[in-house]
Amino acid sequence: MPVTVVRFNLVEPDATPASLAARYQAAVQMAAYADEHGITTVQTEEHHGVDNNWLPSPLTFAAAVFGATRRVAVTVSAIIGPLHDPLRLAEEIAVLDLLSGGRLVTVAGIGYRPEEYALFDVDWKQRGRLQDELLETLLKAWTGEEFEYRGRTVRITPRPYTAPHPLLLVGGSSKAAARRAARLGLPFFPSAHLPELEAYYKELLVEYGTEGWTMMPAAETPLLHVAEDPDRAWAEHGRHFLHEARTYASWQSGDIRSAVKSAATTVEELRAEGVYRIVTPEECVALGFDNYVLHPLSGGMPVEEGWRSLRLFAEEVLPALEG
Repeated sequence: MPVTVVRFNLVEPDATPASLAARYQAAVQMAAYADEHGITTVQTEEHHGVDNNWLPSPLTFAAAVFGATRRVAVTVSAIIGPLHDPLRLAEEIAVLDLLSGGRLVTVAGIGYRPEEYALFDVDWKQRGRLQDELLETLLKAWTGEEFEYRGRTVRITPRPYTAPHPLLLVGGSSKAAARRAARLGLPFFPSAHLPELEAYYKELLVEYGTEGWTMMPAAETPLLHVAEDPDRAWAEHGRHFLHEARTYASWQSGDIRSAVKSAATTVEELRAEGVYRIVTPEECVALGFDNYVLHPLSGGMPVEEGWRSLRLFAEEVLPALEG
């Protein structure tokens, strides 16, 4: 059975408070529906100060999802580590781990937008050092024992549900990220299909004498939308996918490697490229992927269209995948 993921970033350009509230509430309801139908994972992410209202608080969203579900995991991919207070983040993740019974997966990256650091008055040039401190602090805090932190002796309670600690992965597309993960004995989450970086990480595990594993996107990991008539859906809703693709492209310089990277400037180019795909239920089954990532509310997609995609996936695609 493939891993099945429903992704939410709650983008809505030109939103009103009322429309954005409806979108957030619909996403939680969709997560509950996904949970009822056996979808594996809800995935979300963190960005700040974006004009299109990109979700800035993925842990709060995760809490709402856990309150509405019983089985589904929530993967935060990723938090921007250096923007968080390490002790406070240790507490928040511990509480979510307890509330969910161990269903939270946190990927910690350092981000790639200097303007987000500026927003919170965090020094962009110190991001590597801050990420090291954050990860080391989380691992010490979750033991429940006293430890030294910035010249003080501190202790964080409560301890998490998951032993030895909640699932924490180091994200990134650089050798520095791979070194950081290997040194701390944490799993590595490359931001794209980067087998050479995975090999480097495995070499470092031997060098450091630590243990770890890699969760890496496949070479082909398109974001999916299911529709009975893909031509109609592209004509009516392709602009929402293009909006998200262009937003990502505007953030990613040449050295940023991402599984979601598009060079398209028109809906037609985006459709031909294949990073975002609208498929019929039958076409979706025939893809034969190990991981299916459904993106029902991409780029401000109307909520009712998102529901149509999710229902088709759950009611027509999933049974065929299970069979």
